[in-house]
Amino acid sequence: MFTDPIADYLTRVRNASSAGHRVVEIPASNLKKEITKILFDQGYILSYKFEDDKVQGIIKIALKYDRNTKEPVIKRIQRISKPGLRKYANHEEMPRVLNGLGIAIVSTSHGVMTSKQAKRDNVGGEVLCYVY
Repeated sequence: MFTDPIADYLTRVRNASSAGHRVVEIPASNLKKEITKILFDQGYILSYKFEDDKVQGIIKIALKYDRNTKEPVIKRIQRISKPGLRKYANHEEMPRVLNGLGIAIVSTSHGVMTSKQAKRDNVGGEVLCYVY
């Protein structure tokens, strides 16, 4: 059993993209599903599928690569708030990743969203990860 399921999710995506895999399977949870939807909406993954295996469920993610160079679209995916040290930000202190080229995924009282959405909605929360 692992103690940080979000770090496990990010590590599986990072390892699969650096190894050149097309699809990665991850055990599902509601938070992981929301993060997957954000990655899809922001264009970091090609597609996703939620499968029910009568136990926990599985998220299948099709990774996205550059057509010409075959480089993964996700250059870096980094966990920020950890179980041992949580990182929170109010709407005024929301982080900008690479001057707006990347995204920060934030868990707020209004759900999981990007830092740009949280800033627009004037809501703060826990900074889960950076993606660029």
